[in-house]
Amino acid sequence: MKGFKFTKYTPSKDPDKSTFENLLNIFLQLVTMTGGDVAEALSWLTNLDKRYNMTSPEYGIGNFIDDLKEKGYLTEENQNGEIKITGKSEQLIRKNALEEIFGKLKRGKSGQHKTTHTGRGDERGTDRRAFQFGDNLDQIALTDSLRNAQTNHGISGDFILTEDDLEIVEKEYKSQTSTVLMIDISHSMILYGEDRITPAKKVAMALAELIKTRYPKDTLDIIVFGNDAWQIQIKDLPYLQVGPYHTNTVAGLELAMDILRRRKNANKQIFMITDGKPTCLKVGIKYYKNSFGIDSKILNETLKLAAQCRKLKIPVTTFMIATDPYLKEFVKEFTKANNGNAYYSDLQGLGDLIFEDFSRNRTKRF
Repeated sequence: MKGFKFTKYTPSKDPDKSTFENLLNIFLQLVTMTGGDVAEALSWLTNLDKRYNMTSPEYGIGNFIDDLKEKGYLTEENQNGEIKITGKSEQLIRKNALEEIFGKLKRGKSGQHKTTHTGRGDERGTDRRAFQFGDNLDQIALTDSLRNAQTNHGISGDFILTEDDLEIVEKEYKSQTSTVLMIDISHSMILYGEDRITPAKKVAMALAELIKTRYPKDTLDIIVFGNDAWQIQIKDLPYLQVGPYHTNTVAGLELAMDILRRRKNANKQIFMITDGKPTCLKVGIKYYKNSFGIDSKILNETLKLAAQCRKLKIPVTTFMIATDPYLKEFVKEFTKANNGNAYYSDLQGLGDLIFEDFSRNRTKRF
């Protein structure tokens, strides 16, 4: 009978990194898993050290904790005297998530989304043209204009600079995008012993860091949805935890659309991270709930909003942190109604995402 034999595999340490750097990477992963609970993360790290001997007699977990405080990753300066991570740690967690999940993306220039149009934009381009009435003085290419004056009028006698000598640097339009990031924090994200919220947080932080670093002039709003939906800040992402909630996808979409209505950018989009199953709907002041299968009443309201987003030209990109066939069917139906995009990932393969581009009617893996 054919079979597989598994042996123990211990990955080698990076020789270019110090003990502190190796421990820091593990510690930040644990902080993400514990929802920002530093004490619990350090307890887990201590247990891991006992089992895998990650430290040495010269450098132990106590030294690591001292270095975390000294280097600005931890602080005890708060009213309750609790030890917490700092903004420096939060930023590094988002950066690590970006590298882990979207490390395969081709690196490009940070800034905006370029278009082919020139004119009264906000970025200086490389094209030149003659001065026209109404051009701003800050668009004048001074060196080129002085060279034209010397060529046209010579260098002897008084210096003459005329309107015909002036050259203008074209400005390029940059299309800006307003993004709303929706994160499912319902109880199903940790159901059946599967930790789906940690991968969801990593995807969320990767998206947030991607937008902040590569498209800094874009707007990013983050909302979470359970029985209801509410807005949070980027710095709150590592601390997200699942609540005793159902999944009110409709409430999340409604809030996302309300936020985007207030944005003046022409380009708008929604990123939704979920396990793919809406189970709750608010009717008046009461909640209509059904966790058994996909309820047609909840599904119809959800698809109705997906179609409404499509009519408003707001694509919804869904990140589903689950691979259940019937959950994937819902995401496919939702994505078709919106004409948006979908990414699927199991809990071990966040880097291996499948991008379903219904607008191009084809699927590609990257």
